[in-house]
Amino acid sequence: MTNEIGWDLDNSYARLPEKFFTSTNPTPVRSPELIILNESLAGSLGLDVKSLQSEDGVAVFAGNEIPEGASPLAQAYAGHQFGHFNMLGDGRAILLGEQVLPGGRRVDIQLKGPGRTPYSRGGDGRAALGPMLREYIISEAMHGLGIPTTRSLAVVTTGETVIRETGLPGAIMTRVASSHLRVGTFQFAAKWGTIEELRTLADYAIKRHFPDIETDEGRYLSLLQEVVKRQAKLIAQWQLVGFIHGVMNTDNMTISGETIDYGPCAFMDAYDPATVFSSIDTQGRYAYGNQPVIGGWNLARFAESLLPLLHDDMDQAVTMAQDKISVFNDLHHTNWLAGMRGKLGIFNEETQDEALINGILSMMKKHGADYTNTFRALTFDKMEDMVLFGTPEFAQWHELWQARLGRQKESKESSDQLMHNSNPAVIPRNHRVEEALEAAVGQGDYSVMERLLAVLSNPYAHCEEQAEYSTLPESTKPYRTFCGT
Repeated sequence: MTNEIGWDLDNSYARLPEKFFTSTNPTPVRSPELIILNESLAGSLGLDVKSLQSEDGVAVFAGNEIPEGASPLAQAYAGHQFGHFNMLGDGRAILLGEQVLPGGRRVDIQLKGPGRTPYSRGGDGRAALGPMLREYIISEAMHGLGIPTTRSLAVVTTGETVIRETGLPGAIMTRVASSHLRVGTFQFAAKWGTIEELRTLADYAIKRHFPDIETDEGRYLSLLQEVVKRQAKLIAQWQLVGFIHGVMNTDNMTISGETIDYGPCAFMDAYDPATVFSSIDTQGRYAYGNQPVIGGWNLARFAESLLPLLHDDMDQAVTMAQDKISVFNDLHHTNWLAGMRGKLGIFNEETQDEALINGILSMMKKHGADYTNTFRALTFDKMEDMVLFGTPEFAQWHELWQARLGRQKESKESSDQLMHNSNPAVIPRNHRVEEALEAAVGQGDYSVMERLLAVLSNPYAHCEEQAEYSTLPESTKPYRTFCGT
């Protein structure tokens, strides 16, 4: 029975006004098979791993059985997609409910690819195995890197074929998130809801994610402020590891501050702020270097949705909102600068630090140096491994860097440890991810993916087993990613 698994589901989102969702059940599939189960995550959710692997457990992951306490629904939301506003919603996702953890914290349990919903807009509501495994790999890598993220609990195949350009094996992923509240959820409420419905949504978001501000007199302004802070930190963390989300639409920005929706995402190899991987981002709107700008743009859209709650006088509301979102750039920059200091082993602050940081980045761009491996080489004092090695400009920069380290009171050992903790040995290299997906989808061999996941689970270990996963691809062909819908 599913309750033996350990499900303790509640449905607080279903108690919001019906405008925000539509109750709907997953469409059963023919012959589900468990492909991968995130055992450590399952344990942290209070779920029994062995029971999850049983026929009953797999039936839940496939949408063939609804666990006790679940109230399946598809969420309604809107969003700016590449700058254009659209009515959206969960077209291929169904929220089963919220697993309540010891202490009262709750997390969403969502199926991705369980069939059509009222928001499918002509789609089949299904997902293919490759994109679901890709999200599993990248989201777990982000978790290993210490970056807030939704996570993947399991992937099952459905025994059915989904038709895209060709026929592909169908799959369903179970996603775990602090919530699926998005900037686009608030845009939907502001556009098509009443002010009271918008207020109810805002109160719900505050209670769920920011309980410390529940009693604030200006709690909606505080909500805006807290979301700005979380997103400023999150996007700085992306930049520090070279992560490119690829589709930073407003419906893909969470209120909780977690990374969500790993469609055309990838990690940068050679450092270049103009790097774009997504096949649909032809104008570079979501390029690596643009991510902080787009983050601020999305937050401005969030602020607009909250205006009716901020003040009865709209001009005053706009002024109040602008005051809160105006600090985003500085907050992001402060987070990024602190992280870059860590990558260079710097503890304290000096005004010339930014010039030092920009100096190494400028050289990396000029010489096409790998982002991750350059900082890894600096960490282990293996300058000969860098393409910058031997250039007069790097020799000059290195001298300035060593002098900078010498001006801080912390020891060299402490500085080395800071760099170890700030510079990952491995990231999910694009060619390694593709290698794992090809073996899994093309050959039914999941061992390549399992080895990759093991290496990515502790990217700061700097162990011998990670060495081969830090190598660059032999091919210089431009890498392209796709949404995977």
